[in-house]
Amino acid sequence: MARPRMRPSDAVTALWPGVLLLALGIGGFLVALDWVREQEDLFLLDQPLLEYLSQNRTPGLTAFFEVVTTIFGPVVLPIVVAVIALIWWRVSRSWWHPVLLVGAMILSTVLGMGLKIAVGRARPEDVFMLIPGFETSYSFPSGHTIGATTFVLVVSYLLLHEDSDATWRLALWSVGAVLIIALVALSRLYLGYHFLTDVLAGACVGVAVLGVVVAVERWRDLSLERVDPPQGLLSLAEVDDRPYAAPDAERADQERADEAVAGSEEGPAEEPDADDPASPAEPQDERPA
Repeated sequence: MARPRMRPSDAVTALWPGVLLLALGIGGFLVALDWVREQEDLFLLDQPLLEYLSQNRTPGLTAFFEVVTTIFGPVVLPIVVAVIALIWWRVSRSWWHPVLLVGAMILSTVLGMGLKIAVGRARPEDVFMLIPGFETSYSFPSGHTIGATTFVLVVSYLLLHEDSDATWRLALWSVGAVLIIALVALSRLYLGYHFLTDVLAGACVGVAVLGVVVAVERWRDLSLERVDPPQGLLSLAEVDDRPYAAPDAERADQERADEAVAGSEEGPAEEPDADDPASPAEPQDERPA
């Protein structure tokens, strides 16, 4: 059977969630960037919040946030991603989702590095850093927050995509994802390595990367449905390709089919029995004698 044509409406239906997430991520990043450049709105909280957190550190919280920021840092997080991708592939026997996760992390890393260089915002002063001079790259956006947001959101989406009926998991994963992203962002503020607008912009970049993943995954689903549609169902493209028949012609065809079925059920007509007095007698030819 020939592959059905793809309708524009099918493509829109498949891609709009990813495009929406991408637009939200890009829009949020541009808003945060505008705050920094214009030095307004939440930019005005950057320095006061940094000073407050640096002056109120405790040994317990410092140790905790050091662990959090290390797990989602540029050394440990790639190892975690590689291990999870390998286990995922071995369990599911499918390479697609593990590769999609790794690709999303690579994309987020490249975007983070490029945006840092493009914006060129300096880090907070050394006096606010837990370890002065430990971070030397540019500050905006936060790379740790980009990595954490991309990782938890993409993993959550792909797992839920495999089991879309588990609505309770959706709620659980949503709460867990928000908590993890918030902890990583707070750790960067608490340790004095980033400003508030840095981590907000980093989260927006992660959302944009999620949008790319959603669009790619849904486009693949649409392509697979066109190649192997569900049995007994016609795709929209196949429905459109069927020849059109006028209603009157369809009704006439149906009536003829019904008559043929009724005739076959009644069977052939029986011949009258000559010995049966109830049967009508055949007319005799009357000829003059």
